[in-house]
Amino acid sequence: MGPIHDRMLSPVVSNDDRHLAYVTSKGAKWVVVVDGKPGAEYDWIDDERVVFSPDGKRVAYRAGIGGKSVVVVHGKAGPKYDGIARGPIFSPDGKRLAYVAEKGVKHLVVVDGREGPEYDNTGSYQPVFGGDGKRVAYSAQKGSKWLVVVDGKPGPEYDSIGEDDPVFSPDGKHVAYGARKGNKYLMVVDGKLGSQYDYVGFPFFSRNGKRLAYQAGIGGKSVVVVDGKPGPEYDQASMLIFSPDGKRLAYMAQKGAKWLVVVDGKAGPEYDAIVEGSLTFSPDGKRPAGDVPGGRLAYMAKKGDKWLVVVDGKGGPKHDWVFEGTITFSPDGKRLAYWAQEWGKWVVVVDGHAGPEYAGKGRGSPMFSPDGKRVAYAAVKRIAKPRKLVLVVDGREGAEYDDMRWGGSVFSPGGKRLAYEVERRNKWLVVVDGQEGPEYDWIGTHLFSPDGKRSAGDVPGGRLAYEAKKGKKCLVVLDARAGPEYDHMWSEPTFRADGSLDYLASRKGILYRVKHVPAGK
Repeated sequence: MGPIHDRMLSPVVSNDDRHLAYVTSKGAKWVVVVDGKPGAEYDWIDDERVVFSPDGKRVAYRAGIGGKSVVVVHGKAGPKYDGIARGPIFSPDGKRLAYVAEKGVKHLVVVDGREGPEYDNTGSYQPVFGGDGKRVAYSAQKGSKWLVVVDGKPGPEYDSIGEDDPVFSPDGKHVAYGARKGNKYLMVVDGKLGSQYDYVGFPFFSRNGKRLAYQAGIGGKSVVVVDGKPGPEYDQASMLIFSPDGKRLAYMAQKGAKWLVVVDGKAGPEYDAIVEGSLTFSPDGKRPAGDVPGGRLAYMAKKGDKWLVVVDGKGGPKHDWVFEGTITFSPDGKRLAYWAQEWGKWVVVVDGHAGPEYAGKGRGSPMFSPDGKRVAYAAVKRIAKPRKLVLVVDGREGAEYDDMRWGGSVFSPGGKRLAYEVERRNKWLVVVDGQEGPEYDWIGTHLFSPDGKRSAGDVPGGRLAYEAKKGKKCLVVLDARAGPEYDHMWSEPTFRADGSLDYLASRKGILYRVKHVPAGK
């Protein structure tokens, strides 16, 4: 692709892992180098603001020319300003760009090269694009008042805008923000004013963008407003979460000294404590009865001196402790697993049944296979030196190792293969389907091909790749075969739609995009 420089400031890789950009000096000037090709020279470049578009096709950054500031997009400098306050930021589809510019003491937002009106200030965040990239919004100050500009049109003025800037629904069709009018607060949705409250919280849209919920205060009490309708009053309300299909809403609430979870406006059983962040909907959007929409809901609660996991309002077995963040549903939502502690020992509870006891838990949470039929987790078999870990799959232990981890998934997309990284005597290796691979000084996260096929053809299970280090050299191992060695790896190996694997690497000062092509292609 081209040469790389010894001095590289803040190198950044595009989201698709195909391009590399960085800032370097050239005499008294500065340039941005993209894929080995230097751009125009500038007096200064903000190396912390070099950004790729989400599709990786364009790069933008702030730069200085003769005491003025510009935004450079795809190699072309925009108009000169006294400063660039925020941005640049690309739209989710990568087709549009926005930033906040300074002209004297005024701020203005530039979208796709077109200047918006001047204001005394803009919000503390960058302009916000809608999910489809077609809409943009930002908050602005005009004198002593604040307003929100949506698609270039200024909205009504308020005494202040909420701490967070405007929020678009995931589909980009709706925009919401909190505002203060006098000593009251209200939620503004698509320009329409909601009811007034003592305060309003952050607006939460459902994934399909059809529903909106937020917390609000009334006379010292908290309510959750769903689709414009306030729910029952509680001492506190927090942790709002929609089900994946948006048909159910849950949140935790305090009632006196007790805590409970409210689902679709109905209060669940009371407990002495509920762990924030433990509310988890199943990913399938269905409930155990069958096709009832909304998804199952689980959370971690305390009753007396014991902890339990509550699923669809029913408490499970009691434990001395349930490890936070380990509640895991199978992809089809039918099964549930989590880590718990009993009498100083650790167990994984699957579908309400505790598995074998261990001295400790390994990294991560229990993991189900894509079809939900298998479950795997790492456990500490022995804490006393030498500390040993095992991978437990469907209740059966594998070999003991000094350390163990996995990044994305231990199971292949079809669930037929199983892989994880282990350490033994300061060396790392990947165990695939029970077979140990070669040892290296370091190994990155393994990656299964998404198609579920191997290089030989229709052999099921998926190809497997990972980055490794051998001394000072880096390489990619694909289907147990080591690739060429390089001085540095700039991106993670990535499988493409055509079955190929590629990554960015450099050797002897030259940047390469390395591509592994399946046999026969």
